[in-house]
Amino acid sequence: MKDTFIPANNSRTKQWFIINAENKTLGRLATEISKFLLGKTKVTYTPFLDTGAHVIILNVEKIVLSANKERQKIYRTHSGRPGGMRVETFSKLQQSLPKKIILNAIKGMLPKKVFGREIYKNLNVYKGNQHPHRAQTPKLLHL
Repeated sequence: MKDTFIPANNSRTKQWFIINAENKTLGRLATEISKFLLGKTKVTYTPFLDTGAHVIILNVEKIVLSANKERQKIYRTHSGRPGGMRVETFSKLQQSLPKKIILNAIKGMLPKKVFGREIYKNLNVYKGNQHPHRAQTPKLLHL
């Protein structure tokens, strides 16, 4: 059996990327973003280390779904109390909380437990074109 290769700390510097979500399909966008967050696009990918990048998503209110899912897709939350289930459709949720849609899709694609929660913190989602991360000089990604 061969030894495990662990990348050096200097190769684990995080890059910042901007993704414009306007007119992008939800599922396809979420899979690409989760690859960047996990670091699977890098040569130094290691499953148990955070080698990923920081991702900024803009214009989340303009995400689209394929086929008839805009009317059929529902989001359920439960308070834990009897009768505490809330059901919302995609179109209603897009009007009130558009960030929640993309956050929910990406969180489901990340690893569970502590490691997934650490990676999830590298995701920044904003409604509109403005973001407060100019100092990090993020690169624009065309997906």
